[in-house]
Amino acid sequence: MMTHVMLVQIQGHINLVLLVNVLHDNLGIHLFQLFIAINFTSSLPTNPFIFSLTTKLFHLKSMAPEALSNEASLLNNNFKMVELNHLENGGGGEERGENGATATFTRDGSVDRHGKTAVKERSGGWRCGMLLLVNQGLVTLAFAGVEVNLVLFSKSVLRHSNAEAAQTFSRWMGTVYLFSLMGAFLSDSYLGRYLTCVIFQVLYIIGLIALSLSTQLFLLKPDGCGKIGELCETHKPFETAIFYISIYLIALGNGAPEPALATFGADQFDEEDPKERQSKTSFYSYFYVALNLGSLVAETILVYIENMGYWVVGFWTCTISAIVGYVFLLSGTLRYRHFKPSGNPISRFSQVIVASMKKLHQNMPSNGEELYEVHSKENETNGMRRILHTSGFKFLDRAAIIVPEDMKVIKHEGQTPNPWHLCTVTQVEEVKCILRLLPVWLCTIFSSVVFIQMLSLFVEQGAAMNRNVANFHIPPASMTVFDIVSTSIFIMLYDRLIIPLYVKVTKRKPKIPSPLQRIGIGLAIAVVAMIIAGIVEQQRLKLASGFTGRETSSLSILWQTPQYVLVGVSEAFVYVAQMEFFASQTPDGLKSLGIGLSMSSSAMGSYVASTILTVVMRVTTKDGKLGWVPPNLNDGHLDRFFFLSAVLAAVNFVLYVLCAKRYKSISLEKRDGTSEKDIID
Repeated sequence: MMTHVMLVQIQGHINLVLLVNVLHDNLGIHLFQLFIAINFTSSLPTNPFIFSLTTKLFHLKSMAPEALSNEASLLNNNFKMVELNHLENGGGGEERGENGATATFTRDGSVDRHGKTAVKERSGGWRCGMLLLVNQGLVTLAFAGVEVNLVLFSKSVLRHSNAEAAQTFSRWMGTVYLFSLMGAFLSDSYLGRYLTCVIFQVLYIIGLIALSLSTQLFLLKPDGCGKIGELCETHKPFETAIFYISIYLIALGNGAPEPALATFGADQFDEEDPKERQSKTSFYSYFYVALNLGSLVAETILVYIENMGYWVVGFWTCTISAIVGYVFLLSGTLRYRHFKPSGNPISRFSQVIVASMKKLHQNMPSNGEELYEVHSKENETNGMRRILHTSGFKFLDRAAIIVPEDMKVIKHEGQTPNPWHLCTVTQVEEVKCILRLLPVWLCTIFSSVVFIQMLSLFVEQGAAMNRNVANFHIPPASMTVFDIVSTSIFIMLYDRLIIPLYVKVTKRKPKIPSPLQRIGIGLAIAVVAMIIAGIVEQQRLKLASGFTGRETSSLSILWQTPQYVLVGVSEAFVYVAQMEFFASQTPDGLKSLGIGLSMSSSAMGSYVASTILTVVMRVTTKDGKLGWVPPNLNDGHLDRFFFLSAVLAAVNFVLYVLCAKRYKSISLEKRDGTSEKDIID
């Protein structure tokens, strides 16, 4: 047996650390490691248990092996009691400064910029959260300034048809959200959330500068073109290529860091602290509000400037906004809380698949207690909790079955087993968590189809309506303001007004709808929104009969308000709940990937929207017909396309309800080391 004593001086006080290694070869096992930390300030500790515990440690050398093992186990249990009492009475560790003030450490595994456990008073919280929300608002303002009028820019400047412009927009938006999945992977695996945001927002600014310069130098020719109905001249392939490179740089720079930014903001709150845990939940709602407020400015001011033909002014405004937002991101560098990257999840998932395939002929154990699991201090430092065993996907449990050769490596050689042959229960459960999320993820795709149609076909519909209100000319893209305002108001009033009203009407106990229930409500509202859009289009076509050859109607654009408001309420239900759900149901080391998976449903929605439109146009343009979405909407049947979308959304809603009812939540071990299930709903 060896006893190591180490003295550490920290800010004027001493920590005495005793590390006792009890080894006995005759027993054939590594009995035990006991770690005791005693804090000395100006006087010695007066706790009699600490004195007796310390005294007993120095008498362990003279004991027999059996007595040594029993005594060590008793001391270990006593120490765990002290540790649990400490956690209940104060949270994380404490540090006393020169002025006598006590600083409390976070308990969720977050660290400061030096890699040390973060001190609550000096890091994170709403000061850092607000910087990230402002960054998100300004970055979104810049992105929305490009996004909301990209369809009209494609038609007026690049001379695309309605269908071509909608497809270009859908593909571009899909790429934005696919990049979010890539950014989430890099964030969780290698770069960390902070570096992911810093690096990709630089690329974002470069893309905006390239778009602004190309528009200013050669895209707007002749001078004065680019307004609605005033087409620019045909461009050279090189000029068009520069445009596409710039907008896809914007897609990369905005999409890749977005899930990391959302998760990084939530990281600023210690979920082991009840007050900060509530703030962590609220952050996702405010994150979406910040996103919508940035869009609001872009879709009221910038969209009007761009519709007047001042594309250069609009794009340079977007660039400046992104630069200012980047400064806000950097200004919190010294105070941010971080979580260390957890490694490549693809490698860990592959190890589970390979290990389970190697043990196909092994008999499954009757319960999860016979499967392999380890208690890793490294995981505790990274804030990663063990995931408790679940009964689903039993074929993957074979990866954690301990065979004789694994036992030999563990017991006799004292080595860590080859993860390609033996995986921990936590590693297996990580794969199960992602597999359980996939059906829900697939069903949320169609809500994004509705959102993409709002940004493309709703705008084209508005451009073919009467846009004059009194003496004011309403840009069709500005109607998305109703979507943004309804989303933001709904999110802010949800807890304070809507939930209390719901409880009063239903006369039930105050139980807040779960994220899965809120997603379902949002999907149902999306169906109604598409039906109303179809009805409005029918009325628009009836009043367009007197405008032969012109793409317009006497129906006021304000009749689009209900469909925009309903889409906004649907977003408020779906997207906020979706972020909360995916963040809570993914393992601790894959939080950004969970948010990225949530956002990637928007990518798939964009591609699905483009595919549906392509198929519909091919079917409806046979025999020389103009199709449902022709260059002149007065010659087509956009209403039928909206009704078709409503039917598909209704089918998707039914499938979602079936998937949500069968879903099983993740079960995590609590950070205090107890074996109780911490089930996240």
